Amino acid sequence: MGNSTHKQTGPSPTASGFSASTPSEGLFSTYQNGHFFCELTNTGAPLDPRIDLLRQRLNALPLDDLRTRAAQAEQELYNLGITFTVYSDKNAIDRILPFDLVPRILTQPEWRHVEAGVKQRVKALNMFLWDIYHDQNVLKDGIIPRELVVGNSNFCPAMMGLDVPGGTYIHIDGTDLVRDETGRFLVLEDNGRTPSGVSYVIENRHTTLRVMPDIASGIDLMPVDEYGMRLQNALSEVAPEGVDNPQVVLLSPGIYNSAYFEHVFLAREMGVPLVEGRDLVTENDRVYMRTTAGLRPVHSIYRRLNDDFLDPEAFDPSSMLGVPGLVQAYRKGNVTIANAIGTGVADDKAVYAYMPRIIQYYLSEEPILSNVETHICAEPEGLAYTLANLDKLVVKPVGESGGYGLLIGPHATKEELADFSCKLKDDPANYISQPVVQLSVCPTLCETGLENRHVDLRPFAVTGKDTWVLPGGLSRVALKRGSLVVNSSQGGGSKDTWVLAS
Repeated sequence: MGNSTHKQTGPSPTASGFSASTPSEGLFSTYQNGHFFCELTNTGAPLDPRIDLLRQRLNALPLDDLRTRAAQAEQELYNLGITFTVYSDKNAIDRILPFDLVPRILTQPEWRHVEAGVKQRVKALNMFLWDIYHDQNVLKDGIIPRELVVGNSNFCPAMMGLDVPGGTYIHIDGTDLVRDETGRFLVLEDNGRTPSGVSYVIENRHTTLRVMPDIASGIDLMPVDEYGMRLQNALSEVAPEGVDNPQVVLLSPGIYNSAYFEHVFLAREMGVPLVEGRDLVTENDRVYMRTTAGLRPVHSIYRRLNDDFLDPEAFDPSSMLGVPGLVQAYRKGNVTIANAIGTGVADDKAVYAYMPRIIQYYLSEEPILSNVETHICAEPEGLAYTLANLDKLVVKPVGESGGYGLLIGPHATKEELADFSCKLKDDPANYISQPVVQLSVCPTLCETGLENRHVDLRPFAVTGKDTWVLPGGLSRVALKRGSLVVNSSQGGGSKDTWVLAS
């Protein structure tokens, strides 16, 4: 499935942005998707009647009714404690992730395309990680520059020669996707370390069905509730050999972590203990959990803290969050860590630029999901192109996440462009640049009614012996008009993502 498939992922927008069946009055009467792709209004033939039904039901809702339901949803999320933490805001540290009630909808053919592309990407990433921590053929063959890998701050020499169970390094993956003006899905970045947000996928669905049961009635959707079971099964599958009933735990940095709600949520969904570093101990290169009945063996650890904090004996000696001796137990094959140590080198934004070549190298296939065109500023031609077109590009630091430290050229002032140009020249290896993608939009409840807001999509893949992708994923929405930054830490929200059952 090559580029020809991409052209089929979404129908071309109609001239008006609406199908003939959209009523001229109601919530959608003033909605305009502009020149952006919108799943609810860019309806080409053949039209799935369920999309038309959803739009008609939403259109028939009085605006005040939708606002009342939105307030109910927000109160529910608050009561459930579904929060994230913004450390940069001293006045409002714990926040509810803003939730927009207008769901996003994907058809079966669209979802099958995304699912196949995510599985292909995860497979290639795991083969890449196995290779760079073993024979390094991809470096010897010049597919990717050696320094980009072994000189990467996330490359972990302690992983060299370690045979991880099943060859799986990335057990939980979050692939960030966008759709361009034609509806084509593009990969924005890979998240193969500790991707977060899956709890919102599940809670958003629960909230939607509670607050808008009449809107969802009779529309057959692919379920999202089995994620916890799938994850627990996968982590049991990759436990050390010879263990009949492996003990899985979720290792959290603790209550002050920005995603602590998610840690509690997932431990409950998986039916496994939620632990902190102080709850675990190593003896004779094996890991145990402290319980009231004594020490209990631990075989698989779903860790939600970064490499540096995992083991003070192997990494940062000042870390109070990790488990002394954990890496030694891991290297002895007595415990599985998910995701594996050292996976960060694979989701680095500079390595991302080489993913099409990596997929071709290991799988002899064309990428099902294309990358956004990317220029590597560490390379002279990439730097020269970026500097010459700074006002037209998005420039990202390779080591940052959460939307921090980036420049959106078309929205920047002359002073900001000049300052960023100096940053690029001082440290070109820290940056990549990409053209501004005309991100797709979704109808979103705003002060004046429904307005278009830009969205992305993060499908979550779980890999044990094979890979399963949670239907839909986290749709993040940029709540500020015209903004392209969807990250929660930068004022974004989320939507329920519906995948129509076949």
